[in-house]
Amino acid sequence: MHLDALILARLQFAFTIAWHIIFPSFTIGLASYLAVLEGLWLATRREGFHTLYLFWIKIFAISFGMGVVSGVVMSYEFGTNWSVFSFKASPAIGPLLGFEVLAAFFLEASFLGVMLFGASKVGPGLHFAATCIVAGGTLVSAFWIISANSWMQHPTGFAIDARGRFVATDWVRLIFSPTLPLRFAHMVLAAYLTTALVVGAASAWALLRRPGQPESRIALKMAVGMILVVAPLQLLVGDAAGKLVGEVQPAKLAAIEAFWDTKAHQAFNIVAWPDRAAQGNRFAVSIPELGSWITHGRADAVVPGLKGFAPRDQPPAAVVFWAFRAMVGLGLLMILLGLWGAVLMLRGALERTRLFLWFCTAMGPAGFVAVVAGWTTAEVGRQPYVVYGLLRTADAASPVGAGPISISLLTFLVVYAAVFCVGALYILRLIGQGPAAAQSRPPGRHAPGSALGAALDQAGDNDHDA
Repeated sequence: MHLDALILARLQFAFTIAWHIIFPSFTIGLASYLAVLEGLWLATRREGFHTLYLFWIKIFAISFGMGVVSGVVMSYEFGTNWSVFSFKASPAIGPLLGFEVLAAFFLEASFLGVMLFGASKVGPGLHFAATCIVAGGTLVSAFWIISANSWMQHPTGFAIDARGRFVATDWVRLIFSPTLPLRFAHMVLAAYLTTALVVGAASAWALLRRPGQPESRIALKMAVGMILVVAPLQLLVGDAAGKLVGEVQPAKLAAIEAFWDTKAHQAFNIVAWPDRAAQGNRFAVSIPELGSWITHGRADAVVPGLKGFAPRDQPPAAVVFWAFRAMVGLGLLMILLGLWGAVLMLRGALERTRLFLWFCTAMGPAGFVAVVAGWTTAEVGRQPYVVYGLLRTADAASPVGAGPISISLLTFLVVYAAVFCVGALYILRLIGQGPAAAQSRPPGRHAPGSALGAALDQAGDNDHDA
């Protein structure tokens, strides 16, 4: 493959957004989890909830900071690598991204200080309100980002002016693209699943090392309960979103399922190797007629195939096909995890079944992988357009040569490897210490009530003792 400026710009943005998305997908769910923990502690005064709150708040703070840093880079890439897109699309989606910063990010950042360091300055009710506002702010932030992306996937409520720019004619229709509700629900549920899997993995790992730890038992039960409810719901939402994709982006659906011929009674390809050069699948393991039934609810439904689109208008089918199956396969494992955990809870054997604890630990990263696979499906499946049907990716790039982009890409690779890998390893180290690290606070180094300070001080003491 020839690495020209366009390919390098796409690789750079794909690399940065893949790193960035793992942090919001975690902090969105973790912020809500912290609000639940603090609310339960205030309602019951059960110390286990407070210990878990102190434990997870330090991980939230670090993850939030890393998400902010990784997200800032992308705004610069819009100007350096995608200036034509920025010029043409900014009248439409620029305000949406601005609302994300003003109405959500500033809201989160303002109350984050109260949440982390204000417990001794404000009453418990106001501190809980700050935690809830931060949690709500993450959801508002996700709404605006998904709104902008949904407009790019299915643009509505706009006109094209004399300079070729997309300008709003109906802000309600522009913000609330028909694909927004399902895509927003899909993203939020993915974030909750990601957090539940991490909490479940951390709790299972702690119980494997120290059986009977009360805080980890509480957290594991909460995580399994969340997965039990959310994983099947995510499957239903994802199925509805997929059917909508078939209506507004038929080429993407054809790539997801590796359909090449437009016909009724489409077979469902369990596994296949799509070959765009050959305009077909090199091999496939299929179930007859199931493809039409899944996509349209009846076996005789005619489903468009990729051959109905010019080769230059077809998305890379192999990437989309396998990314989608990675996401769905992990989702099915999540459903299995929730069901297995529910059975063990009914038997009172949840924390004593070591095979389940190992499975739960191994599933810890599954949410992150599924989120990245889902975004790959959505974004690569939209190709060759950056604004679907209107602006091609090749026409949206900046007039910049391959040399400068390759230098910046290599720089990002080195910096991200140094900074974010170290940050991720530090988060894993904190998780590995378990909730016991947050049970007490050494006196004198942080103001009383500083949740983050208490937790980090105790973690530092544990590192020193070790």
